Amino acid sequence: MPALLRQLAGLGGCTHPIRLDGHRTEYAVNTRTGEIGNVLHHLDSSNLPAGHLLVRCNNRRTTRCAACAEVYRRDTFHLITSGLRGGKGVPERVAAHPRVFATFTAPGFGPVHNRPTGPAGSVRRCRCGALHDQDDRALGTPLDPDTYDYEAAVLWNAHAGPLWRRFSIYLRREVAKRAGLTQRAFREYARVSFAKVAEYQKRGAVHFHAVIRIDGPEGGDTPPPAWATAELLTDAIRAAAAAARVDGPVVDGRAHAFAFGRQLDVRTIRSADFDGGQELTERAVAAYIAKYATKGAETATGALDRPLRFLAELAQLDISDHARRLIRTAWTLGARKDLEHLRLRAWAHMLGFRGHFSTKSRRYSTTLGALRDARADWRRAQALSADGAAPDTTLVLAHWVYAGTGLTDAEAWLAESLEPASGTEGEPTWTTVATS
Repeated sequence: MPALLRQLAGLGGCTHPIRLDGHRTEYAVNTRTGEIGNVLHHLDSSNLPAGHLLVRCNNRRTTRCAACAEVYRRDTFHLITSGLRGGKGVPERVAAHPRVFATFTAPGFGPVHNRPTGPAGSVRRCRCGALHDQDDRALGTPLDPDTYDYEAAVLWNAHAGPLWRRFSIYLRREVAKRAGLTQRAFREYARVSFAKVAEYQKRGAVHFHAVIRIDGPEGGDTPPPAWATAELLTDAIRAAAAAARVDGPVVDGRAHAFAFGRQLDVRTIRSADFDGGQELTERAVAAYIAKYATKGAETATGALDRPLRFLAELAQLDISDHARRLIRTAWTLGARKDLEHLRLRAWAHMLGFRGHFSTKSRRYSTTLGALRDARADWRRAQALSADGAAPDTTLVLAHWVYAGTGLTDAEAWLAESLEPASGTEGEPTWTTVATS
C-alpha cells in the first residue's frame, strides 16, 4: 500500500489517469567510442504497484479533472504574464510596449433574461420585469424561445474562429494605415502580437478576451516605433472589429453572415500591480484569461463537457432547455451534407464551436510546450541529483501501449487520502494525509 500511495501521489491529484503497459530501459553510452554500456534504469509496468504506468490525463477542463486543469490554468497564467512583463525567455522591456485588453462579443439572436446595470453599477430589472439574482439559472435564456434564432446562434459559434482570423488580418492593416505605411513596409517597423481565450456567455454564444500588443519588427525582442501608442492600437482595434465579416452558409434559402456584436470593450493595460482598483493591471488580466482557459460549454450548459454519441443522450443530461435546443439545433444542422465541413455533430456539445480556446501569435511570449518541457527537465534534474551523477549521453528504449483510463475503486479510495497542499502560482504540490 505505501508503494501504491507513492505512485498515486506522482499523479499530482489527477483523477482520470491514462494506464499504459510496456517498459522503458535507459543505457549509458560512452561518448568517446559510442559503445552502449550498463543499464542505468529499467521500468516495467507489470512491476509497478498499480500494475500499469499511470500518467496524467492533462485535460484542461475543470469539470473533467480539477488537478490537471489547475496545472493548465497556471501554465496559461505564466504564458500571458510573460508577454506582459517579460520572463520565460521574453525580455522585461516588453512591459513598456503598448498593450490593451479587448473583449469581443457575439451579435444578438433574440432578447434574453439579463441583469442590466445602471449608474454606479446598480442592477436594474430585466425586460421580463424581474430583478434576477446573479446565480439565477434563467439568465441568458430567451424571453421567447420560439422566436430566438437558434440556427444563427449555432452557426455563429461555428464561424467565430474564422471571424477572429479575419479580424487579426484587418487589425494589421488598420495599424499600418494609421502609421502611414503600406502593409509590406509595416512589417519592417512593427508587429502586432496577441494572446486570446474564448469564453461562453450564459446565452451559449462564444466571445473572445484578448491581450493585444504592438512590438518592434522582431516581436518582443525589439522596441516598437515611436508612433506606436495604446491610443493608436485602440482605434485600430475598433475599426478592424467593425470591418471584420465572414460569410456563412445558405440554409434553406437564408444566407448567413457573421460579424462581432456592438459591445466592444478595449482597455489599456497598466504596469502597476496594485492601484486601488482604478486601472487594469497585468496580473488581473493574466488571471482573468487563465480562468477561462479551463472552462468550456459546460459553463453555459451545466454538465455537458464531452461529445455526444447519440442525440438520445440529451434526455439524461442536467442542462437547461435553452442549452438543449442549442445542442439539438447543432445536431440537426450537422446532418446536412452542405454543412458537413463544420462538423457540427462532433462539436454539438460545444454548441458548434470547434476552435482552440487559448491561442496566441508566435511572437507574443513563450509556449505551453516550452513550459511543460521546462517542468519535465526540472523533474529529470531532481531525479538525477537524487540518484547521483549521470553520464553525458544515454540511450533510451521504450515501448508503451494504451491499457485503459481511470483508477480502480481501491486506487480511487486511496487517492482520496492525498489532499492538495497549499501552493503558489507554480505547479500544485501534494501531501499524504493519514486515514483511519
